[in-house]
Amino acid sequence: MVDKVEKKKEEAKESVPPASKNEKSKKKSKEHNEEEQLSEEDLKLKSDLEVLVERLKENDVNLYQPSLDKLKDFIKSSTSSMTAVPKPLKFLRPHYAEMCAIYDKWTNKELRSALAEVLSVLAMTYSENNRHDSLKFALLCENLNIESWGHEYIRHLALEIGEIYNQQVEKEGSGDAPPGELQETSTLKDEGFEFSKDAIVQLSLEIVPYFLKHNGEADAVDLLLEIESIEKLPQFVDKNTYERVCQYMVACVPLLPPPEDVAFLQTAYSIYLSESQLTEALSLAIRLGDESLLRSVFDATSDPVVHKQLAYILSFQKSAFEYEPVQEIIGNTKLSEHFLYLAKELNLTVPKVPEDIYKSHLDSTKSVFSGTGLDSAQQNLAAAFVNGYLNMGYCNDKMLIDNDNWIYKTKGEGMTSAVATIGSIFQWNLDGLQQLDKYLYVEETEVKAGALLGIGVSACGVHDGEVEPALLLLQDYVSNSNPKISSAAILGLGIAFSGSKNEEVLGLLLPIAADTSLPIETSAIASLALSHVFVGTCNGDITAAIMDNFLERSGVELKTEWVRFLTLALGILYMGQGEQVDDVLETVSAIEHPMTSAIEVLVSACAYAGTGDVLLIQDLLHRLAPKPVHEDEDEDEDEADSETADHESSLNAISDILGKQSPEENEQHTDEGDQMNVDSSGEQDDTKEKKEQMNGNDSGNENGDEPKGESEDKEAVMVDELSYAVLGIAMIALGEDIGKEMSLRHFGHLMHYGNEHIRCMVPLAMGLVSVADPQMKVFDTLSRFSHDADLNVSMNSIYAMGLCGAGTNNARLAQLLRQLASYYSREQDALFITRLAQGLVHLGKGTMTLDVFNDAHVMNKVTLASLMTVLVGLVSPGFMLKNHQLFFTLNSAVRPKFILTLNEDEEPIKVNVRVGQAVDTVGQAGKPKTITGWITQSTPVLLNHGERAELETDEYISYTNHIEGVVILKKNPDYEKEEAS
Repeated sequence: MVDKVEKKKEEAKESVPPASKNEKSKKKSKEHNEEEQLSEEDLKLKSDLEVLVERLKENDVNLYQPSLDKLKDFIKSSTSSMTAVPKPLKFLRPHYAEMCAIYDKWTNKELRSALAEVLSVLAMTYSENNRHDSLKFALLCENLNIESWGHEYIRHLALEIGEIYNQQVEKEGSGDAPPGELQETSTLKDEGFEFSKDAIVQLSLEIVPYFLKHNGEADAVDLLLEIESIEKLPQFVDKNTYERVCQYMVACVPLLPPPEDVAFLQTAYSIYLSESQLTEALSLAIRLGDESLLRSVFDATSDPVVHKQLAYILSFQKSAFEYEPVQEIIGNTKLSEHFLYLAKELNLTVPKVPEDIYKSHLDSTKSVFSGTGLDSAQQNLAAAFVNGYLNMGYCNDKMLIDNDNWIYKTKGEGMTSAVATIGSIFQWNLDGLQQLDKYLYVEETEVKAGALLGIGVSACGVHDGEVEPALLLLQDYVSNSNPKISSAAILGLGIAFSGSKNEEVLGLLLPIAADTSLPIETSAIASLALSHVFVGTCNGDITAAIMDNFLERSGVELKTEWVRFLTLALGILYMGQGEQVDDVLETVSAIEHPMTSAIEVLVSACAYAGTGDVLLIQDLLHRLAPKPVHEDEDEDEDEADSETADHESSLNAISDILGKQSPEENEQHTDEGDQMNVDSSGEQDDTKEKKEQMNGNDSGNENGDEPKGESEDKEAVMVDELSYAVLGIAMIALGEDIGKEMSLRHFGHLMHYGNEHIRCMVPLAMGLVSVADPQMKVFDTLSRFSHDADLNVSMNSIYAMGLCGAGTNNARLAQLLRQLASYYSREQDALFITRLAQGLVHLGKGTMTLDVFNDAHVMNKVTLASLMTVLVGLVSPGFMLKNHQLFFTLNSAVRPKFILTLNEDEEPIKVNVRVGQAVDTVGQAGKPKTITGWITQSTPVLLNHGERAELETDEYISYTNHIEGVVILKKNPDYEKEEAS
């Protein structure tokens, strides 16, 4: 048996070799088949190419040039599918190394150059990682004809140029080269070939025209961005390409780091100006914030009608620019006239009363005031606010104007705001000054203060150049001994002159802002008013006055809520100024007070508002991440332990930001389904608070009384820092759609894991991100938060719902707010905020907006400053309810959202326009539609957030590219001829 087994094994062994032989023979046959699979044409091509390469190896110099020409012809004339490599390149690939050796061997300059051209193309299929042979041989070729080799080759060259340039920049940055100087040549170690920067840039400038000629505008811009030469673009652009180039450049701005984003805007501006696209150039000049650029746009034409159109665009930005022939338009003196024309055309002239939106008759419960013992004076004040919002700008109402006694239905401070709402009704119209004048002679200081504030509100944004009635009326009351009257007058000036850079107002209010002997409330309001007037100007005098308050005020004064407005005033001065804020931040860091970190957060967030700066958002999220609690016993432990703790805390921070949860929480949240378990999150917060309190008590007992006081200071400051960080994320993310979406997601996480101060601010941040843009997902989330266990969170959520639907008349939002009014009918503060939110949703009967950006994507700094004033006040809603006059700062953010068409004589005309959802067409081929789902309407029409309009026919030609606001049209002389034909 054993012998048999052994025999079988031997037979098996002997049978193995034949099998392996079969495999070898199969491989050979496969290779043979591959050769056989080539068609006769391909075989002939392959053999021809091999013959040509062989000729290059021979010693007969006369054969070289004809052979190279033939090779070039073969490569250029080859046709292949989009995905396949051209056959000549495929067959020449094995000979690449030999041809490189031939190049090194040859000495004739012309022949070497011709061969380098072929090798440069061939290197596309051969180049390995970090070998840039295509670019190397392209530079070695003296008379390279780039266009003849086609699009794919040029794109490959552009890619290698970018890689090489970045490598050299990194090398210079690492200290291998002299700092601050771009070397003309740098050598890459792996190849020993010197890439000259001048040569690379020169080659790039040859590629750019090719891209522009062949609809590769984005590629051209990207290449110049890679080699840091974007300012060289205008020389290559013509009337056929400028539009697509500039659209792409402007769309790139939110995604670029600071120096490059400004360079892109400046380059696009110069292109638009050279192509006489003045309205587009003006929009970019406003974004750049440079008055000399604005003046260049006006000087570029002598056409008075174009000047008027430019002035209307500036007036919507509340610009302080001065240009004498159209100063009235820039000063918004015709805004009220245009708005009342809109109201008449839309049949909105009949005044409404608050009950029209309260709809109390629909409420199944009993009347709000019946038997609840509510403070009706506060609800009357709410009704006054709602009446002001509802009839804003219409110059008539049914409640206040003809009934002088109505204001006495409110009490104390409430009378101030009730009278000031008359200013809201007459907003942009100086007739309001006559209505308010009679209240200046009343004995009650609150009523007089309300009249002063109302005068400022009615004159909001309207400047007649020669005479400023609001200034003349208010200046005498600014230094009044009664703080109620002086504060109202100062705030009124701030609202009336927001964005105007008025020097008289500066001279009037600066001494008050800088005087640290006055109550901090007065100085804070003066600083805030000045910052609104000089928004985004980096004014040194106002900055110094605010810094004096921080440095010289006592610790007790710096603990009040008014300090937040000093901080915000500093932020508003540097709004949108980016790196210019660095000097101020250095000065702030020198202040020895725990609040410096909070000031830095808010001021830097304002400076980079609307930029979408990802690194700043990450920094703010890091501040919001929970920090580990270190007990006193741990102080004696070694450094290694502390390092691991830091590492763990950073990991915890990241996991919190990403929304990772423990298994128990996961189970808990899966049980919840779509609804948020408010009670459980409230319990978690309670336990957190208890732990913090215990830790605070322990440290207080061990360290004595003084550290306990210090820890209280730090905790109060920490509240501000966290609140500002949440608002900062919203402010920075405003400028970019993807950033907005991501910020909303982060806010959801912060609402789950943040402490009560963070949770209080998240709804307001969500409201700011989607202001006047009622997205279902946002206001449904806010609706859930509005029933939170923490009343501050609920009130801020309700107010944020108002911001979301500002001026939209959104029916679903209105219904949710009516339900909330019923739900909070016995909670007077929450009911007051609900009424304000209802007023905001029906702002101007649905004809106005608080939108921060217009269709040209220009950020309105005045609007953002006004919104931020109210939101910072709502860090503690109780304070804002007590100082409700501050809600009037929102009035300077309001603008009508109409499209009004005028002829060249500035008379209104009716034209059909299509209004639809705006579509992003940047970088798309052809001429795609810029709107979708449009409805044709006759002007004047309303334009909501995210909508765009275009003229239906060619009967009129618009003086502006963006059909929004006041648009001047001229008759198209060719239109009738086309109709006749």
